[in-house]
Amino acid sequence: MTDPLPLTGRSGLPAEIAYLRDRYPQAGWQAHPRYGQLAAFWLHIHATLRSEAAALTTTTDLLRGRQIDPAAFQRRFVPELNGFLQHLDAHHRIEDTAYFPRFRVLDPRMGVGFDLLERDHHAIHDALLTTVERARTLLASLAGTGIEQAADNYADASGRLIAMLRQHLADEEELVIPAMLEHGERAVG
Repeated sequence: MTDPLPLTGRSGLPAEIAYLRDRYPQAGWQAHPRYGQLAAFWLHIHATLRSEAAALTTTTDLLRGRQIDPAAFQRRFVPELNGFLQHLDAHHRIEDTAYFPRFRVLDPRMGVGFDLLERDHHAIHDALLTTVERARTLLASLAGTGIEQAADNYADASGRLIAMLRQHLADEEELVIPAMLEHGERAVG
C-alpha cells in the first residue's frame, strides 16, 4: 500500500486532516486559556529536537570545512548524535504508546492524522538507520582516508532525515496542539 501523503513529498497537512487548525491558529496558541504545561512541554521537546539536529549539522559542517580536526570532531559528534537519537526515539515511543492512542479516543476524526504521524515515525526510523550507518562509516574513516567522502555521505543522509523530521514536527504540532486546546490537556495527559 502506498502512502497517500508521504512525508518526503509533503509541505503541510490538508485541512481535512488538520481540521482544528483554522479554529486554533498557531499565533494564538500560547494566549489560549487551555494552553498549559503539556502543550508548552510538547513544543519545548520539538524545539529541542530541532536544536539538536541543527547542532549535528553545524558539527558536520565544521569537519567538512576543515575547521575542526577529526579527533575534536569525534569528541563532539558522538555525544551529540547519541543524545539526539535517544531523545528522538524516546519521544516517538511515548507518542505511539501513550499520547496518540488517547487522542484517537477523544475524537475518532483524529485517527487519520495519527495514522499519518505513525507512518511518519516509520519513515523517520528508516532514514535514521541510514544516517546511523553513514555516521559509523564516517567515524571509521577518521583514522585514515576518505573522510571527505564519508562526511559528504553522512551529511546527505542526515540532511534527508532532518528535513523529514522538521516537516513531521510541524505537521504533528498542527494536530496535537489544537486538539489540546479543543479538548483540554487533562483529556490527554
